[in-house]
Amino acid sequence: MPPTAIIVPCRLESTRFPRKLLHRVRGKPLLLWVAERIRAEAPELPLWFAVDDELLATPLRAAGFQTLMTDPSHASGTDRLAEANRTVRAARVINVQADEPLVTGAQIRALAVLIAGDAPMATLATPFRAALDFHNPNQVKVVFAPFRPVQISPTAPSGAIPSLAGARTALRQNQTESSPFAPTVYGQVTPSRGGRALCFSRAPIPFARDRAGAVDDAWVCAHPCFKHLGLYAYHAELLEKFSALPPGRYEQIEKLEQLRVLENGHDILVGVTEDPSIGVDTPEDAIKFEASLG
Repeated sequence: MPPTAIIVPCRLESTRFPRKLLHRVRGKPLLLWVAERIRAEAPELPLWFAVDDELLATPLRAAGFQTLMTDPSHASGTDRLAEANRTVRAARVINVQADEPLVTGAQIRALAVLIAGDAPMATLATPFRAALDFHNPNQVKVVFAPFRPVQISPTAPSGAIPSLAGARTALRQNQTESSPFAPTVYGQVTPSRGGRALCFSRAPIPFARDRAGAVDDAWVCAHPCFKHLGLYAYHAELLEKFSALPPGRYEQIEKLEQLRVLENGHDILVGVTEDPSIGVDTPEDAIKFEASLG
């Protein structure tokens, strides 16, 4: 039973970009770009791919990756993770999306540190730089209550993650009444700039009331405007009971399943990353990713 494992949920069909995980970028399926990136960036963590079709499993197994076949009827990636973890049996699960080919080791290890505390779920965000992106409903926003900055380790450790137990202890020792969650600084990701999630929305939040919502790039850069990234970490207990939680009212309106966790009274910690990210949701995104390869 590994203390922490990465599980990547993989669904063959997608609405906006049919079978995008099999889309070839320079002759290689997008899914393999993601798999090889994770293996190179975080080799110290066990890695599994929870797939729903042999078409996804075949190239992964041929490249030496571990796969688990899961029910294709799952309503969400979280349900697929829960099924997979009944086999993996990790105490904590890091969920990297199968369409995030630029995920970094710093991001993964920051999630590992955040989830080592008492909060049952953690995720990452990155600052918005452009008003156009801030107003895009396909780019989810997150607002959070800030942490009290505490530094545990200035850089990510090499090899296995020996600091997870120490991080748990440090997080607890540094809890205060004014800030119940104490963060760390880890590689290029600084959870100390993050905090406890208050809300996720497709709407542009925070809303600039004094400007009637009419903001420009300079305003967005000068204020706490954060884009939520589709990277998560869970305690196994929350992951297992997630599908049994009643759907949230705001979850059903926004179509954001992380709102179910907040609406049922659980905390989500947010770390902030400056690392670039390209989530491949459309054919245009795949073109951007290929261009980033140089």
